[in-house]
Amino acid sequence: MNMHTGGNENRNIQPGHEWLNRFGWNARAESSFAEQSREGMFPARITADHGQKFKIVSERGEGWAELSGRQKYELEERSAFPAVGDWVLLRYLTETAPDGMIHGLLPRSSRISRRSAGTVPVEQLIAVNVDLLLLVAALNHDFNLRRLERYLVMAWNSGANPVILLSKADLAEDPETITAAVEAIAPGVPVIAVSAKENQGREQLEALLKPGLTIAMTGSSGAGKSTILNWLCGEELQATTEVREDDSRGRHTTTHRELFPLPQGAVMIDTPGMRELQLWEDEDGGWAEAFADIEKLAADCRFKDCRHEQEAGCAVLAAIRNGELERKRLDNYRRTERELKYQHAKENQRKRSQHRTGGKKELRRDKGAQRRHYELEPMD
Repeated sequence: MNMHTGGNENRNIQPGHEWLNRFGWNARAESSFAEQSREGMFPARITADHGQKFKIVSERGEGWAELSGRQKYELEERSAFPAVGDWVLLRYLTETAPDGMIHGLLPRSSRISRRSAGTVPVEQLIAVNVDLLLLVAALNHDFNLRRLERYLVMAWNSGANPVILLSKADLAEDPETITAAVEAIAPGVPVIAVSAKENQGREQLEALLKPGLTIAMTGSSGAGKSTILNWLCGEELQATTEVREDDSRGRHTTTHRELFPLPQGAVMIDTPGMRELQLWEDEDGGWAEAFADIEKLAADCRFKDCRHEQEAGCAVLAAIRNGELERKRLDNYRRTERELKYQHAKENQRKRSQHRTGGKKELRRDKGAQRRHYELEPMD
């Protein structure tokens, strides 16, 4: 896997940038800012999104910011609004205060997103400019390999490098067997079993938290993401609650996405848990990457248009018969393929409709409603 190197060589520490360095400032951000900065603009990072207002950090420390009127007018797609992890161009409101107005976004190196709830396909950003995405799955009664496959589709499509964290390893009777099953559906992806309660797996996890890197965690409600954050930081940054004993499902304790600096040097974005992950995929091929083993087998099928159902010479079905491939994995492969094809068809239909009804003018008329919906919509 092509892991980002991180490290001190990327930090580019300069006088006045101490606050930025604590929140992931690196050579990539420095270069982007140098190319796009304008007179009177300063770099800042979005650390939390509260609707119309954004919590930010800049060389003056922590503050608050809003989008400029021009930005509100020009940003047409919901996914173009600032998100947690974004680097922005900021103009301070006064000579000394850290608060400001956002006049632009720097290019994103990655974008983690899903399809928003509702009948109209809309992309909902979870976090951006993430180097490592930790997919957290608890080793309790709620553990589900098929769900983890969906998270891998999202991860591979984001541009971030996935790492699977099997949390609450102290609850599993046979964690080695589960780890082996996870490794089978995620070849090349690091899989780490951790337990904050038993202090298990900390050394492996901390080896990834290099200075200058941005890490994000995502997973189901009750998977233990906030517990992991508190464990790594050595303090209670996020509230936690116990999961229900009957089904191991958790309640939301994290209510919004927020970025935290870690003592190890990296920064971590904690996100609310998801009860359901509706996939959103653009042209980056996350689905094919997540099911690369099936795609490789399919290349050996006798017919190029093989549907892997009952065709003669199907290499995929042969792999199921000889135990090389699990039937449930093939079923999930088909299910997610149908889901993404349906999403693409709906998105294309929406774009055609916008083109017929006035293109950008139509988008701008709808933008206010989009933004209000964006502010109110929870992760799940």
